[in-house]
Amino acid sequence: MKTIGLVGGMSWQSTAEYYRIINETVAARLGGLHSAKIVMVSVDFAEIEPLQHQAGWDELAGRVAAAARSVERAGADFLVLCTNTMHKVADEIEKDIRIPLLHIADAAAERIKALELRKVGLLGTKFTMEDDFYRSRLAGKHGLDVVIPPPPDRELVHRVIFEELCLGKTEAVSRRHYIRIMGHLISQGAEGIVLGCTEIGLLVGCEDAPAPVFDTTRIHAAAAAEFALES
Repeated sequence: MKTIGLVGGMSWQSTAEYYRIINETVAARLGGLHSAKIVMVSVDFAEIEPLQHQAGWDELAGRVAAAARSVERAGADFLVLCTNTMHKVADEIEKDIRIPLLHIADAAAERIKALELRKVGLLGTKFTMEDDFYRSRLAGKHGLDVVIPPPPDRELVHRVIFEELCLGKTEAVSRRHYIRIMGHLISQGAEGIVLGCTEIGLLVGCEDAPAPVFDTTRIHAAAAAEFALES
């Protein structure tokens, strides 16, 4: 079994889900008392979030790369960033380490393509929805057509992530808004919905949309476990 290197804490709410899902997947595959081999560095999100909103991506790349080097030195065989947004600096991090990075968008795209879908709606932070790093990977590398909500709904999705979900709050009114937004994307031709923030799966899931819902936390964590178990 390979040792998984996790860089988490962005936020810890979803990082806890990564740990649980990875270990559940390994236990289901191997049985008995088996669990995953994991090394993890968990950052203080209060130091990360302001830099995101100040566009301090160079500083963030350096900080996350330092965490990645730490898990590499601790014996990790590959790297998992427990966040969608910070994949904005994934290319810079990959240049700084010798172990492979298991990209969250690639893991999601493989699930989408397995269902032979071509057009998906994307929810996430404004950075993930509006910047090019995530949509262009889904489109350019995997041939997917990606649509995002209109600006007012993007603001709402973003606000709920940072002001509620990252603090462990799940509000019924926010869930209703997310369901409405997913329904709108489907009415615009989306054949599935990508929950492109690792906290969104804490609020909504497959039962909340009349089309497949791709929870990137669950998909990425399961992919990490499967990769660790490959011979």
